[in-house]
Parts: sequence; structure tokens; C-alpha cells
Amino acid sequence: MAPMIGHYLKIAWRSMRKDGFFSAINVIGLGLGLAVCLLIGFYLHDEWSYDTYNRQADRIFRVVTDIQINGNSIHSVNIPSPFGPGMVRDFPAILNAVRIRRIPEVLVTAGGQSFGETGAVLADPMLFDIFTIPMLAGDPHTALAAPNSVVIAESSARRYFGRADVIGRMLRMANDSILYRITGVFKDLPAESHFHFQLIKTLSGRPKDDLRHWVGLYGATYLLARPGINAEDIDRMLSAETNSYVDRALREGHHNGLSDLAKHGDHWRFYAMPLKDIHLHSHLLAEFEANGDSQRVNIFLVIAILILVIAGINFINLATASAARRFREVGVRKILGSHRRQLIVRFLTEAMLMGGTATFLAFFLAIGLLPVFDRLTGSGFTPTVFFRFGWVAALVPAAVGVGLLAGIYPAFYLSGFRPLNLLRGKLTGGFRSGAIRNGLVVFQFSAAILLISATGIIYTQLQYMRHRDIGYNREEVLSVHATQFMGEGARIFQQQVEQLPGVVSGTMTGFLPNTLHPGTRGFLRDATGQTTATILMGDWLIDTGYITTLGMTIVAGRNFLPGLATDSSGVLINETAARLLGYPNPLGKLIYAGGPYQILGVVRDFNAGSMHEKIEPIVFRLGRDPSAVSFRVHSANLPGLIRHIRSRYEALAGAAAQPFSYTFLDEDFNNLYAADQRTGNLILALTIMALLIACLGLLGLVTYAAERRGKEIGIRKVLGAGSRQVMLLLSADFLRWILLAFLIACPLAWWCMQQWLQGFAYRTTVHWWIFLIAGLSCLGIAALTIGWQVVKAATANPVDRLRAE
Repeated sequence: MAPMIGHYLKIAWRSMRKDGFFSAINVIGLGLGLAVCLLIGFYLHDEWSYDTYNRQADRIFRVVTDIQINGNSIHSVNIPSPFGPGMVRDFPAILNAVRIRRIPEVLVTAGGQSFGETGAVLADPMLFDIFTIPMLAGDPHTALAAPNSVVIAESSARRYFGRADVIGRMLRMANDSILYRITGVFKDLPAESHFHFQLIKTLSGRPKDDLRHWVGLYGATYLLARPGINAEDIDRMLSAETNSYVDRALREGHHNGLSDLAKHGDHWRFYAMPLKDIHLHSHLLAEFEANGDSQRVNIFLVIAILILVIAGINFINLATASAARRFREVGVRKILGSHRRQLIVRFLTEAMLMGGTATFLAFFLAIGLLPVFDRLTGSGFTPTVFFRFGWVAALVPAAVGVGLLAGIYPAFYLSGFRPLNLLRGKLTGGFRSGAIRNGLVVFQFSAAILLISATGIIYTQLQYMRHRDIGYNREEVLSVHATQFMGEGARIFQQQVEQLPGVVSGTMTGFLPNTLHPGTRGFLRDATGQTTATILMGDWLIDTGYITTLGMTIVAGRNFLPGLATDSSGVLINETAARLLGYPNPLGKLIYAGGPYQILGVVRDFNAGSMHEKIEPIVFRLGRDPSAVSFRVHSANLPGLIRHIRSRYEALAGAAAQPFSYTFLDEDFNNLYAADQRTGNLILALTIMALLIACLGLLGLVTYAAERRGKEIGIRKVLGAGSRQVMLLLSADFLRWILLAFLIACPLAWWCMQQWLQGFAYRTTVHWWIFLIAGLSCLGIAALTIGWQVVKAATANPVDRLRAE
């Protein structure tokens, strides 16, 4: 058996060398396709593996809030604090629960130095019993049991103290007089986790479990269920818990219950989300980190399949197209006694050899393309990824599989003809006789046109988002971050910077429109406090300089006035809030939230966060939020102005504050769409790759067609046909199939991109000219691809053609 296989491999190698041009096109095209699929495979594996490092991942669920009242809603990670303990107490199917509450950016003082910490949380001691978080030092079961205890990540330990052995060391947070003891150091969480905590402070004594706490949104809660319990089971338990406690809390505190909400088409409910679904399917208020996108993952999966199919089609097309060269060889072998099975094995061996060569070429191409792919996806992959996932070990079976899949049809095609017909040349039809081949060409270019159209629409949407009037002026606004650690120095810093030449105005608040804020609050039109009269709106604290600094517009009424004490009981609202309140003229009207507030003015609507979300109703209250100070600047020497701002910050901040950190509002705005921009760039790169692979196959087919019709071309030229006529003759067959591909791809691309655009609350129009450009681009690229071979065939000496025949 082994000598026979060696014999087949030797013949296959000779055949590949003999048809060097076609073999090279096949190997390069298939190798490129496999390399792209390998890289996309890394990305997909990474996205699908989030949170699977937890040993109990299949049994962990996060509880999510879903509240809708009077036309507005809250979908949040945060839920009432008693839910977790209550579920464990009331339902045996729930084994454990942990509450995790984010701590806003805090200043940590350790070892005589101060560090700004954005990854700090409060958590119950059961955290380590539910999640798989390896401890490097300390007992995970007791590390958070004692009051004033904290556990920190290994990287934080090294940042704070310069080493990881820090058990028993003390640290202080912000202006807190309490010293916290480090009782554990845990290994940094994997990249494939939906949260990455750096400092975990114990929840020393849970919040009181009284009715008031059943309606407030405290923090995230995770449940550990018994084996066999699914999300639907937990939803039923959550519904029972809601009906038992939340309904009673609403009736006692707000005079309306869940049934009253239901009469108005509203609801107040909670549901369970499996841990492994969070990364790709959760985009809620108060997420610990920005998650991935299942739609983006599905797009890349489809593109990977399309590219692999296009590369496989090239293989099949070129193998069957070049079959005529081997008809007589097959005929002779059959007459000499070769069975069809032997011929199939031989041609499959040749296909597997070519597929194996392409697979190993793909491995090295993928290594070379990895840095580009990493920049396009922001995934942080390094060459070690090839070994981490065991991809190298899969190369051999992949080579065999690729060869088998791509070579089955050509092998059966070549071995199925009758020997006498093969020797008489009766089955040596040209390109036009290959109906299947033509259909595959149509499929290839339909996919390419679809990808070009998708790229065009994605970039049109990105341009629309960048240039749409968003309701505020994001240009020339500089934001200095973490100023809350300056204490009273923050106000002095703002006043000093406002006096600098080139600074137009300033505002102190962290409520900037470049981020979404989870500060939603219930406001009422009257003082009754009824749940059904509640309107959920954003609650933003701003100062008197906010509207001017951010270039917003007051469309009715007035702004807050400096020094006017009565404005502390007044509010501004945006146009969406005015519509939701239902006042024809809201000026002077009262709204209630712990007290009455008079509406002083209406602010023109603006986009808070990205255009994936609708404009939310917002109430602006006059208050103090020192977490950031922003300035509108206009200076010919911006670097010099920033140096002056830095010097004033450092003079006032002292050693205990954060290092000077700033961004521009337009940069923060662009960062909101970084993921969309990466998606567009990656699809553009993959589109170019798909077109390149398709054109390689087209080049091979037109070369074959020119060779097969050499005698016909020579006779036509002898009879007076010009080079132009011959060029049209050879091109027409190919270009008409590309035209058919255009007609098929356009409606499909329109439907696909309409679905993608549904993810944006504000979106562009899908223009017809995008599809026309896509079709013309594909046609032009195809024409350039086949042009050289067509011109070569049309201008060849007909005498040489006929003599060769």
C-alpha cells in the first residue's frame, strides 16, 4: 500500500510541476483563503471563549433589570441588593449568590504613593466560591470575610508595592480614614473575561434587607444554580420573588403595584442571563466593560465561509477546466486497465498534495498577516496564538480535509468519461460548455459584489455619524480627568485656567455627552409619588458654564445664572424630556424627585453616547460633580496652552492626586465608534482578499479558455477578424456572468445591510449608487484581470496557432 501511495504522490508532484501556472494559481488562491480563515478563526475563537475559564460557567447567571414606565425604560446590570440573598434563601435550586458593586475611580494610597484605580469593586465574600479566580496568596474562602479587608490583583500589587508578596500590607482609599488590610492576591483575570477587577473590597455587612432596598438598583448580582437549572427556570423564580417583594415595596412606597403598571402596558421585571452570553449579547447600562457584538462576530463568520468557498471554487473550476488536457491520458490509462477507483485515488492524491501545500502556505501567510490583522481587530494577538489553540497540530488533518473537499468533484469528473470518447476528443468542450463552472463563477462574484456593497454602506454610515449634527460642539473642548482627587483645589484650578489667554470658558462635571451615564432617576409631574406617574429620565449634575462650554443651545427659557441661589431648585430639561412630560409649554412647571424642581429652560436635543442609542430624556440639575473639568479653548499655540494648564494642575494637585491626564472631546467622540471603524476596515481588507482570490481563479479560467480556443481564434483571424473582435469574443462569456452576479448580489446586499443598520438609532439611507459602484468596480477589476490574457491571445500570430494545433 505504501509503495502505491508513494507512486501516486510522485505522479501528482510531476503533474503539478507540468501545469505550473495553474498549480501556482490554485495553491496561492487556496492558501490565501485558508490564511484569512485561520486569522478569522482566531478572532472567533477568542470571542466565543469569553468567561469559559470559569469551571462553573454553565451554572452561573447574571440577573438583569428590565423596567418600563410611561414610555421610557431602564435595562441595567444593576439590581436591588436583597435579590441575591433572597434567591438563595427562597429557592433551593440557587446554591449561592454574589453582589458586585463598582467603585468609581478612587485614589489608592499604598507604600507612601498614590495611584488612581479604575478597577475597584465591592463584593461579597462568596465571590471566589462562584468564579474561578486563582489566588496567589491568601485563603479565597476567608479573604473577604473580615471587615476592612481587600484582595488585589497581582499586577496591582506590583504597581503599588513593586512585588506580589503583600499579604498583611495596608492601604488607604481616597480621603477615607480607614486603613484596609490586604488579605489576598489573585492572579490577573484572563483577557477573555467580561470584567477585570484590580482591587476587591469586602461588602462588610450587607445592606439592610428592608422594603426600600427592593426598588433601588444597587449593583450586579450573579447566581450559582444547581446542575440542570436553566435561564428560564431562574426567570420563573425571579418573577415569584418580584411579585412577593418588589410589588409590596412599590405599593407601600409609591402607592402602585406591578398590576397597575401592567394596566398601562408597563413592567418592572428581572431576568437571568447566562454568564457565557454576556460578552456577545449584553449591552446594558452599568456594564463593567465594553462587550463584544454578536452581529459583528456573525458577519466575520459569514465572510470567512464566503472566502473559503471562493477559494474552493477556484480549485474546482481550474481542475475541471484543465481536465481536457488530461482526457487522452485518462483514456489511455482506462484502455490499459486502470479502474475508475484507481483514477479517483490518484486524482484525490493530487488534490490533497495541492491542498496540503496550500495549507502549509496558509500557515506562513497567516503569520505574516497577523500584525495587520491585529491592527484591524485590536485583538492583541501574537504569533503564540498559533500554538495556544493547537492550530499547528490541526494542520495535517486540515490539509487532508481541504484536499478531499476541493478534489472530490474534479476526481469524479475526470474519471467518469468513456475511454473511446476521450481518445476521439469528443468531450473536450470549451468554457461555455461548463454550466457548473459558470454557476460557480457567478457565485464568486456575487459574494465579491456583496462584500464591496457592504463596505461602502459601512463607511457611509460612519461618515454620517461623524458629520451629523449631534446637538453640541465637540471641537476644541479639552477635558482634564480625575480632578475629584484635588478636593477644593479643583475649583481653584478651574478658575485659574479660565483666566488663561486662549481659554474661552470652563465647566466642572463628569457628565459629558461622549459617554452613556447610568444615572437614571424617576421624576414625577406631581407630588403623589405614584409609580404609574413616574417618568424615568437621566439625572445630570452640571454648573452654570456647562451649556456655553459645550456649545449647546437653549431653545426655550434660560440657562442657570451664576450667583442666583434660587436656581438650585430649578432644572433644565432636553427636548425629549419635554415631549415625555407632555407639557405644551414646560417653562415654570414643576417636577418632583425628593422635592419640587421648577423647569427654567429647554436644551436642544443632543446625542449622549453613540448613535447606536436613541436620545434619552435628561434633567439637568445645578450641582457639584468634580470628577472632570472641561474647557473650551481657542489658541494658535495649543501645546503651550496645555503646558500652562498642566503646570496649574500640578501646583494645586500635590503628590496625592492623579498625574495630569486629559483628552479632547472630539477624540472621545471618535472612540465611541472605534469598534465600528475597525469592523469597516476589516471588512474592506477581507473584501480585497476575496476579490484577489476570485480574480486569480478568473485569470486561470481565461488563460485556459484562450488556450482551448486557440485554433478557433487562428481561423477567425485568417478569415479577417480583428483583434478587437477576438477580444470581445473571449471577454463576453466572462463579463456576462459577472453582470448576472451583480443582479443577484444587489438585492441580497441591500437586505443584509438594512439588517445591520437596524443596530443604529440614527442611520444613513442606503443609496442605489453604492451598488452601482460595487458592480462597476467588480466588473473593472475582472476586466483588468482577464485583459492581459485576452490581448495576448488576440494579438498572437494565427499561423503559430494553427501550426501548434
